[in-house]
Amino acid sequence: MSAPITDSSVVDRYLELGLRMGRHIDGFVDAYYGPVSMSDHVDAEPLTEPAELVTNAAQLIADLDAGVDDDVLVPSRRRWLRAQLEGLHTSARAMAGESISYVDEVEWCYGVRPTFRDEEQFAATHSRLDEVLPGSGPVRDRIIEWREAQAIPVDRLEGVLRSIAEDFRERTQAQFGLPAGEHIAWELATNQPWSGFNYYEGNLQSRVAINTDLPVLATSIGHLVAHEAYPGHHTEHSRKEAGLVRTRGWQEESLFCVGTPQCLIAEGLADLALEMIAGEFPDLLVAEHLRNNGIDFNPEIAHAVRVASESMDAVRANAAWLLHEDGVPVDDVIAYLERWGLLPYARASKAIEFLTSPTWRAYISCYVEGLPLCRNWVAGDFSRFEQLLSEQLIPADLVLT
Repeated sequence: MSAPITDSSVVDRYLELGLRMGRHIDGFVDAYYGPVSMSDHVDAEPLTEPAELVTNAAQLIADLDAGVDDDVLVPSRRRWLRAQLEGLHTSARAMAGESISYVDEVEWCYGVRPTFRDEEQFAATHSRLDEVLPGSGPVRDRIIEWREAQAIPVDRLEGVLRSIAEDFRERTQAQFGLPAGEHIAWELATNQPWSGFNYYEGNLQSRVAINTDLPVLATSIGHLVAHEAYPGHHTEHSRKEAGLVRTRGWQEESLFCVGTPQCLIAEGLADLALEMIAGEFPDLLVAEHLRNNGIDFNPEIAHAVRVASESMDAVRANAAWLLHEDGVPVDDVIAYLERWGLLPYARASKAIEFLTSPTWRAYISCYVEGLPLCRNWVAGDFSRFEQLLSEQLIPADLVLT
C-alpha cells in the first residue's frame, strides 16, 4: 500500500469519497482546496457508481471504529470524521436510489432531528408584527409593502456591500483575528436559488456572490455581509485553513461537502455572526452605512420588525417538511409560505427553488436548527464563538446538558 498523501490513509479516503460524490451532484462539493494531485486523479478516473460509494463510506466508518490510523487521529478528530462520514454515507445511499425519509435524511446528514413547528408560534409572530409595523390593514400586506420599500437600488448595492464589509472586517480583526493575506472578491449574481453564497477558493481567498434576482433589501444586507464574510463563512474558512490545515496538517478540513454536520455548524455560526460583531441592535450600524450611500432607513422600525419576526425562519423548515415528508403539492406549499411566512408570491416561489433543489432540499435545517444550537452554546461568550470559527466541532458538542 502506498503512503498516504495526507497524514492519514483514512483522510485520503475521506477526501476521495467526497470528491467522487461531488461528480454526481453539481454543488455537492462546496469547497475543496486540498492536494491537487488528489482532485486531478478523481477527475480523471471513471465515474464511481453510487452503490460503490455507499460501500466505501460504510467501510470507512467501520475502519474508524476499528481504530485505523489511531496514532495520528486524535479522539476529537476521529469523532468529527465519523460524523462527516455518516452524512456522506446517507447522501451516497440517496444517490444510489434508496428511499430515505426527510427527517432521517436531515438527522443522519446534519446531526439534528428536525421538528415541525406549530403554526401557533407563527400566528403569535403575526400579532407582534401587527403592533410594530407602520400603517393599518392586514399584516401580510403591510409587511410586504414595508419590506419591499427597503430595496437597495442595484447601482448602489456594491457600494453598500463594500462599506459594510470593510467595517465588519475591521471589527472581526479586532475581536477574533484574521489570517494575514485573507481576501474577499464581491460580485453580483442572477438565476440562483440562494440570496448569497460564499465560494471559498483556498489560499485564504473567497468569492462572495449576492443574488439580485429579487431586490436586495436594506433590512437584510447587514446579515448577508456578516453571514457570508465577516465574521461568518469566509472568516471560518480562512481561520480553519490557517489553523487546522496549514498549522496542524488536518487536510480533511480542505473539503466542504453539503450533507454533512460541518454545514450545520457553519450556517449556525454564520447566522449568529451579525449579533456577535454588531450587538443586539445592528440596525443602527447598518443605517449609518446606508445613509452614507444615500439610502433612507429607519433603524428603530427595522429592529422592532426583526426582533418580532425571527421565529418566522422556521416557516421555510415547515415548508420543506410539507414538500418532502408529507408530499404536499408545490402550489400548496407556496400558499403556505405566503400565508405563514407573509411572503409575496415571487419570494415564496424563490424559496421553493431552494427547497426543491437536489443539492439543497434538506439544507434549510442547517439554518433553522443551527442558529439556536450555536447561540445557546455561545451564550454571548466571544471565546466560544471563536472556537466555532477555529475548531472541529459537531452538533452533539453544542448540546447543553
